[in-house]
Amino acid sequence: MTLRAAVACGAAAALLAGCTHGVDGVPLRALGEPPYNPPGVVDVDRIMLSQAQIQAITGGGRDVTIIPSMDGKAMVDVEALADSVPRDCRFIFAETDTFGTDVEDFHKTSFQYPPRRGLISEGAAAYRDEATARQAFNTLSTAVHRCAEGFMGASLVGDVGADAESLRTRPGRCGRDYRLKSSVLVEVTFCTFPESVPEIVMTNILNKIPGG
Repeated sequence: MTLRAAVACGAAAALLAGCTHGVDGVPLRALGEPPYNPPGVVDVDRIMLSQAQIQAITGGGRDVTIIPSMDGKAMVDVEALADSVPRDCRFIFAETDTFGTDVEDFHKTSFQYPPRRGLISEGAAAYRDEATARQAFNTLSTAVHRCAEGFMGASLVGDVGADAESLRTRPGRCGRDYRLKSSVLVEVTFCTFPESVPEIVMTNILNKIPGG
């Protein structure tokens, strides 16, 4: 079942997939449905930024719009592309490799800014507890570093920076930022926007997450 279409290839291939493969199973929660998360699990819809906020942060105003069918509650794996890269690089095209399979709630929205050929997305995965979120982050961090060391590392992830709660990749004019806070793993990806834009988006999302 296709839940979110991806953007065509090109410069954004490292940011967004060029075709879509829906992950089998029931979505964690359909858009608009009331949350049924277990007690203590963060409702990620409450921490995501609105389209108006993204428009303001990017400075693109109404030219910044949600990419059709790329506002989803279920993770998407693009197997054709994921299978074409080294195992440790699958996370670029497979969200179940990025966030793991122990996710309790998930939401990802991608935006386009055609005048500048800009793309930016915000995504968040909530886990049942901080330990599970930490494990997902550590697994992702290990994969990113191993991908960077491989023969396709320069083109797929570029420069990598990381610490105990953050991870970033910079392949060319695109980038991915990950931050772990409490029981939530946040992802912000972008192309062509200046570094300040994804940083502000990330900061605003993190400020909405309860906990230390």
